[in-house]
Parts: sequence; structure tokens; C-alpha cells
Amino acid sequence: MNVKQIPNAITIARMVAALPLLYFLIEGNTLVSFWIAMLAGFSDSLDGYLAKKFDWRTALGGLLDPIADKLLLSVCFVGLAWQQAIPLWLCLLVLGRDVVIVTGAWVWWKTIGPFKPKPSWISKLTTFFQIVYVGLLLANQAYAFVHERVLYSLFWLVIVFTIASGLDYFIRYGRRAMRVWRKE
Repeated sequence: MNVKQIPNAITIARMVAALPLLYFLIEGNTLVSFWIAMLAGFSDSLDGYLAKKFDWRTALGGLLDPIADKLLLSVCFVGLAWQQAIPLWLCLLVLGRDVVIVTGAWVWWKTIGPFKPKPSWISKLTTFFQIVYVGLLLANQAYAFVHERVLYSLFWLVIVFTIASGLDYFIRYGRRAMRVWRKE
């Protein structure tokens, strides 16, 4: 293996970690779930650092990294919904937003051509709040140190930002598509 592929190998390992993470979430093993999620988060930082520091960026890594992040976050929402630690509808809202975005990108690619996503600030905040919420929820399950008001506030921030960013993507890319179609 070429050293330039080390960040990709770390990303793939993070993707593979999704399966045991889901298993331990479903089994209710909160301590192991928490530490798998934390190691996955650390590996995300590590592969990004290595790719940037040593200029080991690759097209494959640029594709795999956000997929790995979404996979792990989705697994956490599914596992937490399975445990009934979060409402099922919240899990469906988070996953539904991602399905709508991916479906929209696929339709764009099929009807207009190559799709270059540009995450907005609201999308980045949505992901941030989702990660912090899931991380603190897992930490609270494992160690019971997070105040319920913090979790409740994050719960509502996840809802509001997930809806807002879904609408933002829909409106922004809908307008761009309309401009492209009018030119044809």
C-alpha cells in the first residue's frame, strides 16, 4: 500500500466500524457503543489531518470520507431509535433529509449532468448539531454526566436545523435547476 492511501484506509476502517457500532447500539451496550463512536470520530480527524498535512488527498478519499461520516451518523440515529433513546420520527427525519439530498443529486446528475455539491453553512451546522447531540447522548448513556436540559436543547436544534437545511438544499438546487432548464 502506498503511504498516500493511509487516510483512505482509515476512512474504510471507519466505515467497517459502522457494523459493530450498530450491533452494540442495538444490544444496548452503551459503553462499547460510546467508545466505538469516539474512536470513529478520532479516526475522522486523523485521516483528515494526514491527508492535509502530507498532501495525501485523493479523489477516492474525497468521496469516501463524507460517506463514512454519514454512515456512522446514520447508524447512531438508527441504533438510538432502536433503543428508544430518541423518537423514531427523529431518526426518520434525519435519514429522510439525507435521502432527499441524495435523490436530488441523482436526479440532477441524470437530467442536467455532473453534480458538484456545495454544503451551506446551515448544512454544516446541522451536521455539527447532529454529531454533538449523538455524541453527548452516547456519553450520557455510558457515563450519565450530561444534563438533561443540554440534551433537550440539542434535540430541538437537531430538529430545526435538519428541517431548515433540507429546505435550503431543496430551494437552492431547485432554483439552480430551473435556471439551467430555462437556458435549454
